Amino acid sequence: MALDLLEFESEDLYFDETVSAEVEKHLDNAAEAYACGAGFSEVSLLRAYFLAPEHPMVLVALYRYYYYQHRLEDALLVAERVLRIFAQRLDLPEDWRELDERRIGGGVLISMTLVRFYMLALKGAGYIELRLARFQAAIARLEKVAELDSNDRLGARALLKLARNALRPHETDSPKPANCPAL
Repeated sequence: MALDLLEFESEDLYFDETVSAEVEKHLDNAAEAYACGAGFSEVSLLRAYFLAPEHPMVLVALYRYYYYQHRLEDALLVAERVLRIFAQRLDLPEDWRELDERRIGGGVLISMTLVRFYMLALKGAGYIELRLARFQAAIARLEKVAELDSNDRLGARALLKLARNALRPHETDSPKPANCPAL
């Protein structure tokens, strides 16, 4: 079964899940406060998170906030939370390493849109691992995305190539020439 992650029915996008007015107010406040400094936005985002800890819109906002603040460890925590929540919603294994085409196909029967969201979170986590120079972890995540996204609609293969290339110098034990400066 070849999985094409761009072919999905016109079901509701994950952002279309209803959110309470209070959560929406906190998300709007976070967006408006972003120019005022990081702390103001984060407080509003965390309030939204405490009110709706599994809502996709809240999780995406929190992930983006941490990512753009270069708080990659925090962004990775949010991506991991997304994977746990949506694995449960899609009846996928808790551990993404156990995913295969059959299991992802079962998730597609529940919601192709949410499977795509899940896969984007897995790719995002792989990218963050790459940025954190955790090349083996990045490769493992990105290989799983590439394995399940046979047409590379999510673009994981380019990141996978970067991760593998970044790993190569670290794997060799060959000494540097004597004229190379120390780092």
